[in-house]
Amino acid sequence: MPPGIDYPMEFWTEEEKNQSVVVGFLLPTGIYLSFPVSCNANLSTIKQMLWHQAQNEPLFHMLSDPEAYVFTCVNQTAEQQELEDEQQRLCDVRPFLPMLCLVTREGDRMEKLINSQISLLIGKGLHEFDCLQDPEVNDFRTKMCQFSEEAAAHRQQLGWEAWLQYSFPLQLEPSTRSWRDSNTSQISNPDLLVNVKFEGSRESFTIQVSTKDVPLALMACAVQKKAKVYQHFTMEQPEDYVLQVNGRHEYLYGSYLLCQFKYICSRLHSGMTPHLTMVHSSSILAMRDEQNKLAPQVQKPHTKRPPTPMKKPSSVSLWSLGQPFCIELIQGSKINADEQMKLVVQAGLFHGNEMLCKTMSSLEVSVCSEPTWKQHLEFDINICDLPRMARLCFALYAVMEKAKKAHSSKKKSKKVDCPIAWANLMLFDYKDQLKTGELCLYMWPSVPDEKGDLLNPMGTVHSNPNTESAVTLVICLPEVAPHPVYYPALEKILELGRHGECGPTTKEEQLQLQGILEQRGSGELYEHEKDLVWKMRREVQEHFPEALAHLLLMTKWNKHQDVAQMLFLLCSWPELPVLNALELLDFSFPDCHMGSFAIRSLQKLTSEMHVPSVALRFGLIMEAYFRGSIHHMKVLMKQAEALSKLKALSDFVKVSSQKTTKPQTKELMHLYMRQDTYIEALSHLQSPLDPSTMLAEICVERCTFMDSKMKPLWIIYSSEEAGSADSIGIIFKNGDDLRQDMLTLQMIQLMDALWKQEGLDLRMTPYGCLPTGDCMGLIEVVQHSDTIANIQLNQSNLAAMAAFNKDALLNWLKAKNPGEALDRAIEEFTLSCAGYCVATYVLGIGDRHSDNIMIHENGQLFHIDFGHFLGNFKTKFGINRERVPFILTHDFVHVIQQGKSSNNEKFERFRGYCEQAYSILRHHVLLFLQLFALMRAAGLPELSSSKDIQYLKDTLALGKTEEEGLKHFRVKFNEALRESWKTKVNWLAHNLTKDNRQ
Repeated sequence: MPPGIDYPMEFWTEEEKNQSVVVGFLLPTGIYLSFPVSCNANLSTIKQMLWHQAQNEPLFHMLSDPEAYVFTCVNQTAEQQELEDEQQRLCDVRPFLPMLCLVTREGDRMEKLINSQISLLIGKGLHEFDCLQDPEVNDFRTKMCQFSEEAAAHRQQLGWEAWLQYSFPLQLEPSTRSWRDSNTSQISNPDLLVNVKFEGSRESFTIQVSTKDVPLALMACAVQKKAKVYQHFTMEQPEDYVLQVNGRHEYLYGSYLLCQFKYICSRLHSGMTPHLTMVHSSSILAMRDEQNKLAPQVQKPHTKRPPTPMKKPSSVSLWSLGQPFCIELIQGSKINADEQMKLVVQAGLFHGNEMLCKTMSSLEVSVCSEPTWKQHLEFDINICDLPRMARLCFALYAVMEKAKKAHSSKKKSKKVDCPIAWANLMLFDYKDQLKTGELCLYMWPSVPDEKGDLLNPMGTVHSNPNTESAVTLVICLPEVAPHPVYYPALEKILELGRHGECGPTTKEEQLQLQGILEQRGSGELYEHEKDLVWKMRREVQEHFPEALAHLLLMTKWNKHQDVAQMLFLLCSWPELPVLNALELLDFSFPDCHMGSFAIRSLQKLTSEMHVPSVALRFGLIMEAYFRGSIHHMKVLMKQAEALSKLKALSDFVKVSSQKTTKPQTKELMHLYMRQDTYIEALSHLQSPLDPSTMLAEICVERCTFMDSKMKPLWIIYSSEEAGSADSIGIIFKNGDDLRQDMLTLQMIQLMDALWKQEGLDLRMTPYGCLPTGDCMGLIEVVQHSDTIANIQLNQSNLAAMAAFNKDALLNWLKAKNPGEALDRAIEEFTLSCAGYCVATYVLGIGDRHSDNIMIHENGQLFHIDFGHFLGNFKTKFGINRERVPFILTHDFVHVIQQGKSSNNEKFERFRGYCEQAYSILRHHVLLFLQLFALMRAAGLPELSSSKDIQYLKDTLALGKTEEEGLKHFRVKFNEALRESWKTKVNWLAHNLTKDNRQ
């Protein structure tokens, strides 16, 4: 193909990838060659082919060694790209033109290769950071690069045990109790049979130990048995070994009991024998040294970081400026609004969510291409009182007159505000200097807000990167002093705060303070109550230190004297418990000193690069991580390649399924997957869902796709784990936002941990879920399970009657668990049903039809698909489809009662599990509220306002006593049971509209 004709992106993802393409090559000597190249050939092979061809061409003798050159191309984004990674295939490079240019390699090759790989992994070229020419970005990158390289160098010096702890953290059960003490254990025998083999040996030993033994005791038994079997006179030291789970990157070590390890617990619950390998410390050191081979790449000498510039002697302290803060509003551009409207700019100063003074609005101007204001806006706050993290927020909106009703007698018509765009700006730069001069703000489009707020203080302070089409606002921050103005250094702040007086307090005031702090979170305080809390701040520090967040909300951040006194008090504030420290990470507490204090308290203890407003921040953090973890990039590159192939496969399946039948599309899908490029990319990689799990060979014949709208891929792998006949399944979703599912599953996992800490194991199944990109991600397949819809339909003759067949679930469990195993399965069902009843009620999980609830063959019930939560339920024709607090149907009760309606003892035990689980969650209500509050800024559609958080407060009965809270849940429990017939009707409608048979 002539070089003037481009290859579209679709060409490189077509089915026939084994085809050849004619590629043009431009040599450094100016010689142009072209010849066919396989799309699957890597760049190293192509370079060898090119060198062979070039030998017959003029000026070949002028070329240096092949390693002195590197290919470049024009990529799909029309940028010139150096192709340092020569293991890439041509079909992976996807050049815009079928032409490669060979140029002399400049700079350090390995450094360039690392930069190229980092760019690929974060989805943003590192040159884009350079092009920003932002001093703050450059300073951050320099400091983090140095920090990362120092961390990498430190890891190289770790001994084998310390390196093992860093690389393979322990996987422990959250409960401090052993499995034998929990409510689910039916095993009275404390002995445990373990299959152990030594690394490199095919023979294994079966060893009997106690579940109360530590790993060292098990290793000592293994060493003794090996010496006895092989008649060794000198016995090895068990301390030189570590136990590895066969086929997994998971190790058992330390002084924990065997029954505290997740792997051992899972084997005990399933009745299967644990399989372990004795790995010698020399093998661990070899793994460490293998990673250290990459150390020179991160230990390169870099240009010396310039020293942090000192504040100039001729600078001005912010506190010396007593004049009001003002700005000049100049003009706007690229505003799309009706010519009949008027344009207005609103401006406000914020510290977190707190408004520092009254907002200011501009004059109304007519809509035009470049509306001009040239207006000064003066705020009711002095410059000296501006807090360090103050942000200036703007909202541009159009004003239109609301049409008067025909019968209205009012002379004045009401005006309606139509939000257009918003932008935020930090008043101080990263060096604490007050910003001045003319600034051009590229604004973000406004989204209608139910509260009617025009300003968006929680939004990003970065400009919209889409500068060509973004609404633009030009402002000017005036020069307020002849020299640069800086926020005072911490020592100056503390010096001022040291002189703050609190004044004497009375006994009555102390009682009032106690009452106010005990009811915190239940409502807004009156001004006199806030003043009292501030007055008694030293008493708060001494007697109620966990109420720090409450005191911070009382601080007047628009008075620099109060700020100084608060920061001085913080220096001697006792370290907070983790729960209270988490609260300080909320957007409401933006002060950097508060953040540092919170992090220090949290030391006792999961990016979205496609979102423009956070891409820069996360990109810089990810770059810093990769600089210090070069060895991990190889694993992530393999995963990224696999995800890329799954994305291409998903796109193909979506298109093909619209044109052909499912069997035909499935056959084409398998043909696609059998290509060498797919087999290599999708096999032998760490699971992104669980780094300790290895995905071995892909089982192409068992892979398929699901019938739902986005055609999720069902991918099956063989397992490398010894003693396990199960395969490993993952679902690849392309087109669905999985962030809310992941958050819900994380909350269920947290609930499970809290219950286990209290000795209550409700046999939950928080399966793996990981968003991997924009509306793309992976979900773990729970093997040997089926949906309630399928079970009911397959146990019934008529789809219309399936939902009302109360014997279907029990009969299915009997078939899967014959004999004595049935009692255990029913117990598993009872426990898990209790857990999910409470979890789905508290989290307000919606859309609970029979295809969203599944049962494992061992009896465990679990819910899937969490597209609606916090009470954001589906409606049909304006009618709420969720009629019950949670799902508790009579066929569930039928299983719990073992098919006997008179078995009330079993049902009351189930009710007791529910009440106990609910009470435990109520004890941790603040933890859930704070975690959800921290996620409000994540952009989840159903977690965006205080109303969503309020739902949690209501379900957990915040503010009620223990007895009142339990009474509240009992009412909901009885309602769910009484109204369960409505659930059955919903399930009937669901079954009739969808054929669930498989």
